[in-house]
Amino acid sequence: MTPARPDASGGRSPNVRTGRSRGRPILASLVGLVVAISGCATSQSAASQDSAAQGAAQDAASQGAARGSTPQSAPSESAAASAAPGQKTTPPSETSPAKESAHQTTPAGQVPALPSPEAAIPTDPSRLARSLTTTTAELRRAIDAWRRDGDPGRGSPPEPVVLLALHQQRIYRYLVLNPKIASRTYAKLPKALAGQAKDNVTAGRDLRSLVRPISGAAKFRVQPAKPADFLLGHFRHAERRFGVEWEVLAAVMFVETKFGRVRSPSHTGAKGPMQFMPGTWAAYGMGGDIQDTRDSLLAAANYLRASGAPRDYRRALYAYNHSQAYVNAVLLHTRQIKQDIRNYYAYYNWQVFVVTTRGDRRLTGP
Repeated sequence: MTPARPDASGGRSPNVRTGRSRGRPILASLVGLVVAISGCATSQSAASQDSAAQGAAQDAASQGAARGSTPQSAPSESAAASAAPGQKTTPPSETSPAKESAHQTTPAGQVPALPSPEAAIPTDPSRLARSLTTTTAELRRAIDAWRRDGDPGRGSPPEPVVLLALHQQRIYRYLVLNPKIASRTYAKLPKALAGQAKDNVTAGRDLRSLVRPISGAAKFRVQPAKPADFLLGHFRHAERRFGVEWEVLAAVMFVETKFGRVRSPSHTGAKGPMQFMPGTWAAYGMGGDIQDTRDSLLAAANYLRASGAPRDYRRALYAYNHSQAYVNAVLLHTRQIKQDIRNYYAYYNWQVFVVTTRGDRRLTGP
């Protein structure tokens, strides 16, 4: 798909430099899950090149979903397990002892302090396991409170959800880049969380394999995502209309543009929240607006249905983006969302990162 870039209707168009720049305006290549993956209507070779360049920059999108037969580089976090259908180069800031610990000590009986956006990520497997276990449990409680007492259909997520989700994401990014430490960490996690961690890390590695770090300068446009339940309503509407499971659509949008945060078109020209090539859009967009969330989700469901879903999601997703790594990652994220809807809300709060030759840079979030 296309890389994530800061800008929005109120978004920003940051210049990313490969030096550390807190993720705002930076000149670099996109890397998050929004990795560049040429989509449905592009040629496979072109897609893979685009994905390499863009993927390096986004952590949120796997560019290419709706562009035809060409694999593009995919994002970072967010393999080969067929999900239900249905670094070593870690930035200094993530391991520096000078940074505050992920969860500061608090008096007994008090709620643990929230992790700061740059809280140090432990490097020892035992401490990593404890940090991931604690962070995930606190994040789930925060999501429950948000859904119960807040309004996920309007406005922004509460601070606890945003900070805990970012910390969880950063832990997984560290594990993606450090496979030996990741393997030792899994053994120290509760069984259920170990399975979730393996899925997230495997998906992250698959997507990162499609990314080529950026060494030069580039502009990326990003914007805030639409409210979580607003998107959920459209996912479910598309499922009712075309029979494509909403969790699959959510996982595709997560990988492609981090739920619409990435606004820049891909190197090959894929556009919109679901990264469609113009030709594919003309065939499956049903006369809608390629930049409109509802129209894009309906078009994606339409295309996936025409390509084999829901009978064969692996085939349909491969048509969306010609990359088995992309397909595996989407299915793994789909499985996690199906296992616990809170994982959807957690992914919703994961941010866009850019992969550069000097390390990863965050473009969105606190």
